[in-house]
Amino acid sequence: MSWITEYVRPKIRGLLRREVPDNLWTNCESCNQMVLTKELHKNQNVCPHCGHHMKALVADRLSWTFDNGDFTRIELPSAPVDPLGFRDQKKYTDRLKDARSKSHVDESLIVAHGTIGGHSAVVAVMAFEFMAGTMGAAFGERFVAAARLAVLQKSPLVIFTASGGARMQEGAISLMQMPRTTIAVQMLKEAGLPYIVVLTNPTTGGVTASFAMLGDVQIGEPNALIGFAGPRVIQDTVREKLPEGFQRSEYLLDHGMLDMVVNRKEMRETLGRVIGLLTRASADVTAPPPVATPEPAASAPA
Repeated sequence: MSWITEYVRPKIRGLLRREVPDNLWTNCESCNQMVLTKELHKNQNVCPHCGHHMKALVADRLSWTFDNGDFTRIELPSAPVDPLGFRDQKKYTDRLKDARSKSHVDESLIVAHGTIGGHSAVVAVMAFEFMAGTMGAAFGERFVAAARLAVLQKSPLVIFTASGGARMQEGAISLMQMPRTTIAVQMLKEAGLPYIVVLTNPTTGGVTASFAMLGDVQIGEPNALIGFAGPRVIQDTVREKLPEGFQRSEYLLDHGMLDMVVNRKEMRETLGRVIGLLTRASADVTAPPPVATPEPAASAPA
């Protein structure tokens, strides 16, 4: 009797009182099915029930993109903090501190280099977890640095976009990053290097109106929201019902704004294949034509 009361009963009580961690399950925002978080992460944050592509953290995106998950992050230049001394409900500097603490990244763009499908590549990933991936002065500095690194290494630049647009706390300075990033893209084109854009959910605002639509190849993840203004704003403006799937990847593919829509689990293989084709074509274009060597003149008969 003592064995039951002293050993078995406490064990049963411990099992009954054990608390389930809050992050054990994840609810799919598309089909509302519950998915084990661990299994979801193994599936690259793609719902196994409906195939919905959930948001991805920067570290995961880099790991999924590079060969064997091996990459080297680069140190990126800083920019003036709070150039306008902006304050709404709290100071802009306090918002930045909170965002860095919660997201574990220091800005909305992270850059790394490594190989994809055996090809050298520079990859920039927008961090939606940092202030909704908004674009400010620091973002512009980092984008230019990524383009310069690609030119230095003679490698293609791949960028994964995920953003709510310009960062309102930086006002016109944020909008100035649109032409700045466009010039950086032109640097790549003048160097004859591929620029590949992967648009993920959501990609909106000034990001869509600048570098996100300038890729040599435009790839979208399934059902990603891509546009300048949101569909609700557009519908309220034009006062007409929008087509089904308006501003989603598949709609843009049908209307010629995307080159392909690729499942996340096939993205690395697709990028490797595209980079291989583009770098080979670039090498063929830039290679000097063969110089014909004259044949030695035949000697006159004696």
